[in-house]
Amino acid sequence: MLKPLFRALFANRLFLAGGGIVVLFALLALAAPALSHAHILREPFKQDQKALDTEGMPLGPERGYWLGTDNLGRDVLARVVHGARVSLTVGTAAMVMATVIGVAVGVLAGFYGGKLDLGLMRFTEMMMTIPPILLAIALASLMDGKIIHLHPASVHWHFLDVELRRGMVSLFLVIGFVCWPGMVRVIRAQVLALKEREYVQAARVLGASNLRLIFRHIMPNLLPIVIVTAAMSTANTILLEAGLGYLGIGVPPPAPSWGAMISDGQAYFTLSPHMVIVPGVAICLTVLAFNLLGQGLQDVLDVQQKR
Repeated sequence: MLKPLFRALFANRLFLAGGGIVVLFALLALAAPALSHAHILREPFKQDQKALDTEGMPLGPERGYWLGTDNLGRDVLARVVHGARVSLTVGTAAMVMATVIGVAVGVLAGFYGGKLDLGLMRFTEMMMTIPPILLAIALASLMDGKIIHLHPASVHWHFLDVELRRGMVSLFLVIGFVCWPGMVRVIRAQVLALKEREYVQAARVLGASNLRLIFRHIMPNLLPIVIVTAAMSTANTILLEAGLGYLGIGVPPPAPSWGAMISDGQAYFTLSPHMVIVPGVAICLTVLAFNLLGQGLQDVLDVQQKR
């Protein structure tokens, strides 16, 4: 059963194009520390005054600095490659979190219906009225070192104190929290259709419990749409991470972030456009790759499911 699926996937040009770019960026992200250690890439944090021109401006692409330098004399190529680690890690982790929440809420709302469906969908619609970028900005701005006490003030349980600090973990939690509502409606609509199918009704008549119906009969049939939606959602989470980095509330410096690199290079765009163009192209290619990957998966999985 899997051989025809893999054969169809590798025959799909959209899947191959998107998957190829994703694999390339993933391999570069994984190999980035080793490449820097082997001196194939320069150190992304190393500032070199010799990498600036006589007026203290960034150098353009030239021998030794294939994509130029930034305003602090750091190698743009090294920072873009290391920045892929941040974008892919945060984007993928946020996608997983959003998918888990979206699938759970959509399945519960669609399967049980009634007041639970009404309450969950009204809450989802309320979340969808707030633009994700604004909600992410509001939540990310709270990550300034504040400590939340998850216990009564009269009890000194320091192990229940949570420090809100900006970093990759807090960033993907914020992005994952604001990106789940878009998946709920898709999953709920699929569950409403699946729970009326003959095999589900037959299993119910034979005495199958609700949990068995959900995990044995509904979830396996939801898997194709979940995979496609998750792949396309990753493009949104990466774009949102770049937007937060551009606004200065993403991963704190000196960690390389594509959005922060664009923000830093904006003031030098006239004389050193490579500082903006290079990370901008990286963002566009990554977002395009995940969209192509999702579209290719949708084309193949829809045909397989119909068969």
